[in-house]
Amino acid sequence: MASWPQTPLTALLGITYPIVQAPMASAATPALAAAVANAGGLGSLGFGTSGPDQCRAEIGALRAATNRPFNVNFFVHAAPADDPTRRARMQAGLARYYAELGVEPDASAPPPPFDHAMLEVVLSERPAVVSFHFGLPTPARLRAVKDAGAIVLSSATTVAEARWLEVEGADVVIAQGYEAGGHRGTFRSDFGGAQIGTMALVPQVVEAVRCPVIAAGGIMDGRGIAAALMLGAAGAQLGTAFLGCPETRIHPLHRDALGASTDESAQMTRLFTGRPARALANRLVREMADAEADALDFPLQRGLTVPLGQAAAQRGSADFLSLWAGQGAPLLRRLPATALVETLIEEVEQALAR
Repeated sequence: MASWPQTPLTALLGITYPIVQAPMASAATPALAAAVANAGGLGSLGFGTSGPDQCRAEIGALRAATNRPFNVNFFVHAAPADDPTRRARMQAGLARYYAELGVEPDASAPPPPFDHAMLEVVLSERPAVVSFHFGLPTPARLRAVKDAGAIVLSSATTVAEARWLEVEGADVVIAQGYEAGGHRGTFRSDFGGAQIGTMALVPQVVEAVRCPVIAAGGIMDGRGIAAALMLGAAGAQLGTAFLGCPETRIHPLHRDALGASTDESAQMTRLFTGRPARALANRLVREMADAEADALDFPLQRGLTVPLGQAAAQRGSADFLSLWAGQGAPLLRRLPATALVETLIEEVEQALAR
């Protein structure tokens, strides 16, 4: 079998294989990240919906399970502005579901974007890798993160975003194709124009920047990783592929829906959080499609939809759950994380040998 090539990513991050497990806020766990890290890839934790105390606890649990480098991820979105008119229209549209399930909107404040408290977590815990979604933090906070010794990654959905990230100080760019599950990383481009597929985006980003590029979006197996390397990427990031692992923190209904999905199941929607994100279409996505324009600014919309998902799930229904998934979901395999990484390694070796 062919040996794995050492890439600029493996050398920079100190990992054996250029395989990155996507952070997947609320779904990734210390057990998942540790398994990936111990198998030679880059394990990740996503803290986009967490507070500082949970961050510290999960980093501590991960560090107790591995001595390998790992990645922690934060959201750097703009603070949301509540629009009473849109809120009234959206709540009116959801009212029938609140009545059906006997719940009310969650009025609590959502977690803030990467702020001073989260920066203090990074400075005290000193993870080897810190990644951001929706851009980069303020220059002063980014400088502090880098001064703490962290390698900085961030997502781009267009060539222009990739160039901006490199100029502003990102050490690695994640080229997120339109196939990817969960939230689009778009932050400077128009959402309508930033719909470039992974196969088209990656080589263009590779040509546009000097830093290592990680391919992301629709990659589910070794064939996809090998293809990313052939396109010039220094590594590949997989998210949906890990949702079949028992170490992942997702509802069993979500995992079952992934297993039953087809190539037409995953759709882009703003209904769950206020930002475009790819999820399996369910009752909420289908019946409220015409109300997308009324979705509140990210992440305020979560307060209107999370109670519905939780209540429906308690009744055994996935009708209102945010079933995050990329377009490759039908290729999902239910394997422990270590076994999945080992399988990916074998598949890439076989692809490279061919």
